[in-house]
Amino acid sequence: MVQLINKDDKTGKDFKEIDLLGRQVERMAKIHKYKESGKQSDLNPNLSNRGRKAGQKNPSNVIQIDDIDKFKDSFRDCLFDYQKVWYSAGLTNRIRNLLKSRQIGATWYFAREAFLDAIETGRNQIFLSASKAQARVFREYIIAWAMETAGIELTGDPITLNIEGPEKDYSASLYFLGTNSRTAQSYHGNVYMDEYFWIHKFIEFRKVASGMAMHKKWRQTYISTPSSKQHQAYKFWTGQLYNRGRKGDDRIEIDVTPHNLKNGKLCGDKQWRQVVNVYDAMNGGCDLFDIDDLRMEYSEDEFNNLLMCEFIDDTLSAFSVSELQSCMVDTLEIWDDWKPYTPRPLGNQPVWLGYDPSLSRDSAGLVILAAPSTPNGMIRGIERLQFKNPDFEAQANVIREMTEKYNVEYIAIDVTGLGIGVYQSVIKFYPQAVKLHYSPELKQQFVLKTKDVIKKGRLTFDHEWTDVVGAFTSIHKTITSSEKAVTYKADRNEDTGHADLAWALMHIESLWQLLKVKTNPHWRYLNE
Repeated sequence: MVQLINKDDKTGKDFKEIDLLGRQVERMAKIHKYKESGKQSDLNPNLSNRGRKAGQKNPSNVIQIDDIDKFKDSFRDCLFDYQKVWYSAGLTNRIRNLLKSRQIGATWYFAREAFLDAIETGRNQIFLSASKAQARVFREYIIAWAMETAGIELTGDPITLNIEGPEKDYSASLYFLGTNSRTAQSYHGNVYMDEYFWIHKFIEFRKVASGMAMHKKWRQTYISTPSSKQHQAYKFWTGQLYNRGRKGDDRIEIDVTPHNLKNGKLCGDKQWRQVVNVYDAMNGGCDLFDIDDLRMEYSEDEFNNLLMCEFIDDTLSAFSVSELQSCMVDTLEIWDDWKPYTPRPLGNQPVWLGYDPSLSRDSAGLVILAAPSTPNGMIRGIERLQFKNPDFEAQANVIREMTEKYNVEYIAIDVTGLGIGVYQSVIKFYPQAVKLHYSPELKQQFVLKTKDVIKKGRLTFDHEWTDVVGAFTSIHKTITSSEKAVTYKADRNEDTGHADLAWALMHIESLWQLLKVKTNPHWRYLNE
């Protein structure tokens, strides 16, 4: 057949021979597939169309009953011990509440658990996250698993699964929603709420979410890393929300210490709770971490919050978690002009860049804000980057790339210490870059003006910017060494970078004080 195809001058007889051989190859492939599956439809595809009306399209996202065993085997074969505990808890408890370390495979696990439940039972699955982008991570995991395990290509949002079997067919839908979804309450099914400690107005949203799973057959699962004890979700976690309006013996006390909840426990409000920190995960078989590297990379407070399930103490911070969470929005849902996956995400709209330098071994930060288009307009956080590489030229080259990606009309660089090297490289291709010399007065101006912008509801950024929230909460009010002035600083040392993203963002606020010139059309907007 190959020789016939490669033949230069083919005759009519040659073409007929190629066609005949091609049919034989196709026939043998069908027979081989039938021997593996035992399904008559593999020999005759028309059998799968029986009962379907003329002109009716074949259903998409079809899962054969026989494929379910493949998914069961794949699901069981790659679980860590603590994920097996989550699965067992889901079989007997209607509500699971999980406080967990970052990067221990929770989103990956619950995506698979939900998909397997959908194809086994026909129950709908609803994924709720602080943003649509976060919810889509569940979708990506599910799509990848279906292709990897059974060669099935899943499409759609929501994904409607069509499960076909010898006795009956049924379907289930997978919904992926952000908190901005106004139609969320119209759905029903098992609910997975991801990173709920980072959802603004959690109590209100949880009321809507739990309403989707009121029937006893539905399951609710709440998953999150901790934010602040001042967050609304903290009362839900501790059981204080359950006690609201209850008296005497109807009230409960729940010990939510990590030691008590290490192995998971059913509590008095009928919620099964568990705390899984990074060491618990490692003891449960997760070998993905190098603790020494992580302790070098993060400050003690960051390490404890991200990996040890400890809540942020923002009582002494210049910025509270709650006011910063009011800035967090679902950018893919509400910013119509924001196209993050294109070469020019904001087209020709003007943006500002703020850069905070590294010390000898810590990280540097770069934040990009979209300039307000009107007086008192919104200042939007578009992109943020951190640099571990101390090479001045490498960091300057990234800034150069940003000037090609966006219409940059303003760059502010802190030249205190090592920042001068980056500044000298940047002005070679962006001569109008502004250099900032830090002083106690300037820091105070940064903080106060930023707090005012936040208070007026004029600063927004994506829900995924939890690192920026952490950077802001690390900034505290203090007195200068001379004890003559008030200033602000973050705990920062040679080994760990801290608050670089917050200072980089606040450099933009320097426009308010330092660039009151008529040539810049946007300076006045920050002074309103």
